[in-house]
Amino acid sequence: MDAKVTTIRSMDEFNYLGKTVILRVDINSPIDPITKRIVSENRIKKTIPTIQYLLDRGAKVAMLAHQGDTLDYHNLIPMAEHAEKLSTLLGKKIRYIDDVCGPAAQDAIKNLHEGEAILLGNLRYLCEEISTFEDAVKLKADEMLNTYLVRSLAPLGDYYVNDAFAAAHRNAPSMVAFQELLPTAGGLLLAKEIKALTKVMECPERPNVFILGGLKISDAFGMMKQVLENGSADKILTCGVVGQIMLMAKGYNLGSKNERFIKDKSLAGFIEPAKKYLEMYSEKIIYPVDLAYEKAGYRAEAKIDQPPVKELYLDIGQETIAIFKKEIAKAGTLFVNGPAGVYENPLFQAGTKSLWNAIADAVGYSVIGGGDTVSAAQKFIDITKIDYVCTAGGAMVRFLSGVKMPLIEAMANVQERGGLK
Repeated sequence: MDAKVTTIRSMDEFNYLGKTVILRVDINSPIDPITKRIVSENRIKKTIPTIQYLLDRGAKVAMLAHQGDTLDYHNLIPMAEHAEKLSTLLGKKIRYIDDVCGPAAQDAIKNLHEGEAILLGNLRYLCEEISTFEDAVKLKADEMLNTYLVRSLAPLGDYYVNDAFAAAHRNAPSMVAFQELLPTAGGLLLAKEIKALTKVMECPERPNVFILGGLKISDAFGMMKQVLENGSADKILTCGVVGQIMLMAKGYNLGSKNERFIKDKSLAGFIEPAKKYLEMYSEKIIYPVDLAYEKAGYRAEAKIDQPPVKELYLDIGQETIAIFKKEIAKAGTLFVNGPAGVYENPLFQAGTKSLWNAIADAVGYSVIGGGDTVSAAQKFIDITKIDYVCTAGGAMVRFLSGVKMPLIEAMANVQERGGLK
């Protein structure tokens, strides 16, 4: 484990009675594009224990959260429904104010009573909290102290608690600046996320099997590099476009349509790294032996050593499914990111559905994460059969790839300076 992770202060080190806590949560939820209503409460439910912990101890809780961003503007909406769902789950009214940190929000915080909580307006209403600002301005934490958010709210808080692991890769004022001014602790969910992912990386039950699929090749290859080089992974089962990249690296001809797809998506650059991994870790990487495609409106399958078909390959075949299921059954630990194929199409559900059922029935400790991965799991299995469902996508990938995380750095740095009492 990164030494900095172990220095994050626990919530139970503070007395919250009558104190104002600025609590950063990540309840950014998938939104129906038509109704603009929340379609999954997963992240909202996961943050309940931390909120309940603070309320039970008489804290006055001011919650900071975001919904959407410039990159997914269609999800950038007010958070009144989030407050309603929090109220239902907590059995206690959580007030919402559609103001992030202006005079109305400040007055609402000042008027909180012990054991009360308020959800403030969408953080992404502030330019200093959007991804384009982060990418363009690149402030350090101590340079964020004069941002509107921090100078408006920090004077009102006694403590800062961060429970937003899913946003841990974001270098934003709400994530890394309050630690400079207020006594700081990690929330219960933050601790659980780090513990589950650390178990996969550093102390897994063997064999440790990674299943990497989907279209987000950069995510898969970032994790692959880390877990192969540090010996965490015993087997990596590659499927989806990740599997096709491996096949192309091995020299298999997937046909002009598939190869054009890879080039058009700017993914051909991953072929050379794939060759390197296959040369160095050939016994650890398993790639498909057959693939599925559409023929006259039906599902058809072809062996990879046969002449390529003229159609796109959209799933793994039955022989590959059987091979992967055997590896899953033997696994002591399982980590999954990305589906095996285009599971949204009934013709190409077989790979994803079969693997999810095998994972649900496996005896090994299972961890999954990433929006599309969780959606696929929910479609085919009772997700409670998965041992840990990570709320994060990008943050999870970066953590498993060994990339430094702004939140982890900020939480640890205050301790290295001697902490704020």
